[in-house]
Amino acid sequence: MSKSNRPDHLASIAGDRKMHVVMFPWLAFGHMIPYLELAKFIARQGHKVSFLSTPRNILRFPNLPPDLAIDFISLSLPHVDQLPNHAEATTDLCSSDIQFLEKAFDGLEPELTRFLQNSSPDWIIYDFVPHWLPPIAGKLGISHALLLVFSAWFSGFFGPASKLIETCAPATAPEELTTPPKWIPFSTKVAYHIYEAKQMLQLFPVNRNKASQVSAWLRFGSTISGCDVVAIRHCREFEPGWLTLLEELHQKPVVPVGLMPPSVEETSGDPGNEKWVLISEWLSKQKSRSLVYVALGSEVTLSPEKFTELALGLELSGLPFFWTIRKPPGSSELPNGFEERTSGQGVVWTSWAPQLRILSHDSVGGFLTHCGWGSIIEGIQFGQPLVMLPFGVDQGLNARVFEEKKVGVEIPRDEQDGSFTRTSVAVSIRLVMVDNEGTIYRDKARDLSVLFGNKILHDQYMENFVEHLQNHRRQG
Repeated sequence: MSKSNRPDHLASIAGDRKMHVVMFPWLAFGHMIPYLELAKFIARQGHKVSFLSTPRNILRFPNLPPDLAIDFISLSLPHVDQLPNHAEATTDLCSSDIQFLEKAFDGLEPELTRFLQNSSPDWIIYDFVPHWLPPIAGKLGISHALLLVFSAWFSGFFGPASKLIETCAPATAPEELTTPPKWIPFSTKVAYHIYEAKQMLQLFPVNRNKASQVSAWLRFGSTISGCDVVAIRHCREFEPGWLTLLEELHQKPVVPVGLMPPSVEETSGDPGNEKWVLISEWLSKQKSRSLVYVALGSEVTLSPEKFTELALGLELSGLPFFWTIRKPPGSSELPNGFEERTSGQGVVWTSWAPQLRILSHDSVGGFLTHCGWGSIIEGIQFGQPLVMLPFGVDQGLNARVFEEKKVGVEIPRDEQDGSFTRTSVAVSIRLVMVDNEGTIYRDKARDLSVLFGNKILHDQYMENFVEHLQNHRRQG
């Protein structure tokens, strides 16, 4: 943590005064939930917290403890053609329509500006999307922090903010993303496969022929360049070189907020308790560490071919499985006879499932995951070795890191189109779960759980971050 440049007694006076902190995450639950976790921690320190989002998202947040005072401020998305009225988060849309949500999100600028003018907070903590926010906060004399909820290696892979602002893209050809870039000074396997690189440049194109007329890369570069401090969901005990690299790339303070491992106990009041009773009854019938939990996040949509191969791979593995499908797989359907053949082997769960409770259950011995950063943290905090099936954005880079750490394996895929087979799924699951050669993955996952699940350590990171906010806010 960077030290204050002010004399110690002035920093102490500033640190004693309670703050008003505004939280403004992007409209994706993989972003909003970590922001909410940090907001809860800041509020517990006695500071005032205003959490800004849209009405439907606020209603979908988990219940907070009754003694925790957070003001939820509703901002109404403006009408945008081709954006459904109910769509207020990325999970409500297919990936090609997220551009319309970005345009609507940009339309929050006037309402947000009025709120900041009227409330005069000490800090606003914002996400990578509102490229227009740093100049507004600066003009109003409000300190502003960028909180990145994805991994440090993903942030560092794309280089300095000035490059992203200038080029509006990380590369001009997919091949450029298949090797570690020149500004990474240490050895690493962090790079994209060619099919992932092609997908990245299609999903986040160089041109601005999108509804918002602003590329994701310009947003990312502008929010980094304009902030007072970069906060990131990371810790120095794991891959510390990436934090040093970020400081060198951006020439400003980079403050880790820890991994924010969520607490199972805090989910006990979830409205899904009745569902958990049904799930836990089935889980409790399985042998210890015998079952693979399968969850690909709330936004991954598999092609019919991939969906079929995954299903048949689970069946072919012969191991018990619990497969939660949180988003309809388009036109995909389970293979003929699959449910009948696997009725004694596994469960396909098609509604909300309490992931933390499942991962912490004694019957679960492996996690087949899409490798979102939050999901990886949740899995490893409970010592679950990973069977990795990444699909987009940061997920492939996350998979490279954890395969290199021997915490799990990637399911082998065709380098050109990313396809995989039922056999590769089954072999990967059995390697991680039961084969003698997979002992190293099971051992490494248990070893790393000591770090990833250390709530005392990660709470200390958040406390250090709050102290940074106290000691570095702008003085009116």
